[in-house]
Amino acid sequence: MGNFTGEPQTSIAGLPVIIIGSGRAIYAKQAVVGRCTGLAIAHGLKKAGIPVILFEKKPALRFPGERDWNMGLHWGMPILKSLIPESAVQALHSTQVDPNTPTKRFDTLKFVNGKTGKVITRLPSPDFHRLRRSKLRALLCKGLDIRWNKRLKDIVFEHDGSRVTAVFEDGEQITGRLIIGADGSRSTVRELILSPDLAAPLRLPYVSTFVQAKYTREQALFLRSFHPLYIAAIHPDNMFAFFGLQDAPAVDKPEDWTFFFYISWNSPIEEQLKEAKTYDNKERLAQVKFLSKGFTEPWKSAFEWVADDQPAWYFDMAVWDPSLPEHTWDTMNGRVTLAGDAAHPMTFRKSRVSCVRLFSRSNTLQERGQGLNHSITDAGKLVQALTSAPNQSSAIQTYELEMTNRAGAEVRCSIANTTMLHDWNRVLESPLMKTGLQQNK
Repeated sequence: MGNFTGEPQTSIAGLPVIIIGSGRAIYAKQAVVGRCTGLAIAHGLKKAGIPVILFEKKPALRFPGERDWNMGLHWGMPILKSLIPESAVQALHSTQVDPNTPTKRFDTLKFVNGKTGKVITRLPSPDFHRLRRSKLRALLCKGLDIRWNKRLKDIVFEHDGSRVTAVFEDGEQITGRLIIGADGSRSTVRELILSPDLAAPLRLPYVSTFVQAKYTREQALFLRSFHPLYIAAIHPDNMFAFFGLQDAPAVDKPEDWTFFFYISWNSPIEEQLKEAKTYDNKERLAQVKFLSKGFTEPWKSAFEWVADDQPAWYFDMAVWDPSLPEHTWDTMNGRVTLAGDAAHPMTFRKSRVSCVRLFSRSNTLQERGQGLNHSITDAGKLVQALTSAPNQSSAIQTYELEMTNRAGAEVRCSIANTTMLHDWNRVLESPLMKTGLQQNK
């Protein structure tokens, strides 16, 4: 990383904010892209009259073989709406997994015993939007200056103390006033401003395998009968599972619906590393299909009905806490910062699914899926700071102080939460869970 400081600041008027979008692929055969954080920031800055350019490593918005996800957005929705154009706000309903059904003002997420199917508890889920990532990204890409197929190689901080240059692998160099790393959990920007070792996510002893699949009309109707959008399970054998809708383009064609489901479990790091050398898609799917045999519906049938060569998506869980002292980076006079997954990858980050927070001390049980909400909050806070602070250096300082404290606490909560969800006895010790068990006997 080029590092040039000490010279007097010059005017940055007219220089663009540079947003680095997609992060590196975690696996060679899988393209992993970040959330819509960078797009939301870009729209907010454009509204404020600040020039902005986004750089994406992807060659295009969509490409063959790219996997799609769905994401939960609730308390972050008002922030997103404040950043994007009104036309995009009006079109947000079209990005939902079920665009034909309006979001309920109040719904519940049902948690069942993964072995017996008995309801453990129901969590309130007000204004909970489930959005398809591909559709949301396509919507938010409209009206922005996006440069595709651009891989960041280096960052050079100019002598004047106010300009910064992004150097790309193809040799192009773009100078701006600020570089924002919104390039996912394996952020190149994070590596450049820290080091590969300090920027590396902390691997946890938990893994998960996801599947997306379509079924026959009868099968699809059966699977969706458990809940039109989502249902979760905590298994006595220390596993967690989620089942939800990925896409329902037409109400009257269940055979065209796509479902999204997974099981997660404890897996020591040594075992993860060993399996990574020998397991391919066939072994990953066989592994999770075997685990599903001990589950209640809809997981039992959902996994049983998919073919043995059905594509599966395996992930080891990892986090990165921006509030740790050793993770503090130099903003170089407010010329570089991080947002979204680049700043605070959390557990279940890749799945964008709802989880639970179970704390014995606080007696709380809250709906999860916080990664996207925190990322959109980053976008709102960063745009607010850049448009209201007296100078850019103080803007970035203000933004990072709030972001690292807020998101750091959430990263730690996600670790505690994941640990809890994969320990049946600890789940049962949660006071609110006990209340839920009593209420649902």
